[in-house]
Amino acid sequence: MTLTTHLYLTGFRGTGKSSVARLLAKQLGVTAIDLDEVVEQQAGVSISKIFEDAGESAFRDLESTALATVAKLPPTLISLGGGAILRAENRNCIATTGICIWLDADANTIAARLNRDETTAERRPALTALPALAEIERLLDQRRPIYEQTSQHRIETTDHSIDQVVDEILALLP
Repeated sequence: MTLTTHLYLTGFRGTGKSSVARLLAKQLGVTAIDLDEVVEQQAGVSISKIFEDAGESAFRDLESTALATVAKLPPTLISLGGGAILRAENRNCIATTGICIWLDADANTIAARLNRDETTAERRPALTALPALAEIERLLDQRRPIYEQTSQHRIETTDHSIDQVVDEILALLP
């Protein structure tokens, strides 16, 4: 199967975007690009360090620049950061350059996954002063309508393995 346009994976942190992207890329025979990794490479520091030194707005600027850059590449699989869809310019870029699939999970599942991930502190800084689960619930409530607006498809990952999610995505592709 050959991609004829970009395939974007969006969703809240901990919904499986990066893990799914790695396996899906192997199945499709393409390279997976993790937008957060592109931001870190271009900035030369971790996402947490960007947040610490310059704040979320500066990170979002870097994220928008990184998205515009990778969107110019030949069709590939791009795993977006959980908040990449917050800016209208990013949503427009996604809509005009590819298909977007939203990976979704419930707040408790996301919290459990983030607690198990050793890279969470370095790659996923807190966005509010709330306890982790409360932050997840609040941000999910705010972002779900934007994920829905941005995506052509939604896949529930709460009780699905990475293989199951990849199979669902493959079934959606032409």
